[in-house]
Amino acid sequence: MLQTIDYHAIAPELVLVSTALLVLIVDLFLPAERKWLAMPLSFAGVLGSLVAVVTMTDGRVRGTFCHDDGTCSFVVDNYAVLFKVIFLGAALVVLLLSLNYFEEGRYYQGEYYFLLLCSFFGMLLIASSRDLIMLFISLELVSVPGFVIAGFRKTDSRSAESALKFFLIGVLATAVMLFGMSLVYGLTGSVQLVTIGERFGEVARTPAGAAAVGLVIVGFAFKVSAAPFHFWAPDTYQGAPVPVAAFLSVASKAAGFTGLLTVCYIGFAEYSDVWAPLLAVLAAITMTLGNLVAIQQRHMIRMLAYSSIGQAGYILVPLGVGATAGEDAMRTAFAATLSYIAIYAVMNLGVFACVTAVARRTPRNLIVDYRGLVRSSPLLAVTFAFFLFCLAGAPPGLAGLFAKIQVFRATIDGEIVWLGVVMAVNTVFAMYYYLRVAFSLFAGVGEPTGDAPLEPVRVPAPIVAAIAITALAALAIGFYPEIVLHYTPLSVLAVG
Repeated sequence: MLQTIDYHAIAPELVLVSTALLVLIVDLFLPAERKWLAMPLSFAGVLGSLVAVVTMTDGRVRGTFCHDDGTCSFVVDNYAVLFKVIFLGAALVVLLLSLNYFEEGRYYQGEYYFLLLCSFFGMLLIASSRDLIMLFISLELVSVPGFVIAGFRKTDSRSAESALKFFLIGVLATAVMLFGMSLVYGLTGSVQLVTIGERFGEVARTPAGAAAVGLVIVGFAFKVSAAPFHFWAPDTYQGAPVPVAAFLSVASKAAGFTGLLTVCYIGFAEYSDVWAPLLAVLAAITMTLGNLVAIQQRHMIRMLAYSSIGQAGYILVPLGVGATAGEDAMRTAFAATLSYIAIYAVMNLGVFACVTAVARRTPRNLIVDYRGLVRSSPLLAVTFAFFLFCLAGAPPGLAGLFAKIQVFRATIDGEIVWLGVVMAVNTVFAMYYYLRVAFSLFAGVGEPTGDAPLEPVRVPAPIVAAIAITALAALAIGFYPEIVLHYTPLSVLAVG
């Protein structure tokens, strides 16, 4: 029997889904030349949802859709608040990047913004989901709109092909995850993660339980593009519109990690000796493959796609610390994972914002097209280089450096030094290709440009705003990391 619904707890979701429906309805009555108004309306709705989240930053745990046994299917704690802020912040940046791209391309703007908002609505639900049914539905609500908007470049055969690949592999991941969840329900008789965790601790360990946990983990590995389940990502990112690639590489990936953290630390805590080694191996494979292949890329989006795979490996590293390492090590690992996700979101959105700006002048997006960017657009080149240094974890990218130090600390406290060594080697690989691109931006400084001056990159105001927001956020976290550390202790993950 469900208790009274707490409407304050679900206010952000109500605001966002209402905005999505309003955008779809208003779009029906807008003439073709005014379809772009769907974006400001979406932006206002996301801001309203973000305000609703901010009202819940008092540290109080709010639960709704609760049952007589005290468990709740929907919980708002500091963990949920942190991810909701990440998702809504990413939504604001993606919307800013989308306005000029879709307006100039004459795409179906109302449908695009509706699908985008629906996907972010699913992300907000994931952050608060505490049962398998809600978690699964939320994940699909994130994924299904992504299948559609990934193929929005309808005149490009590569876009259609990549969207189809994304869909087919996404369906496979869904089937694997759902099978694992059904086994979990069969073994425990419950879909509530808290109850599942308790019953896993009460009954004897069985191979079926380990298999169920493994299948769910593999399903999430597809969602976060962890190797060897990553093969959809590079083609999908390259074929999708650039703002959609930014959305997939940051928000969609973070949503997958949100669900993975929730099931591991609440539902599957008793099986940490199963999922921790599995995730440690996946982390090593993912970051090694991602970084080594990224070095060979000549297309900017494909390089960032493999870079994103490598970054997913870094995020997985602390999850390799199981409960056997001790409570303090688990706390450090949990904090490192949350910190890295938050910082990665800011860094990668900033890079994609810069790529979106340059892609307006050079649509083919080859890395060589970015060479000497400082000669025509010095401020854009400096900002782009700053984000690349952040991703590399090298000064002056202090935010990225802090994130990597947190992860290294987790490997030491968790006594998985071998994984820390693998990460250190991969960090060197990553520095090579990130800094190679960063230094190429400044190539040719002082050389004569000929009679005709170099044409500067004309950056529309919304993209300038997106770059400024992400740059300021990266600088703020770099100089004051407590912004994210406050929301990263393991205790912020309420289990009720």
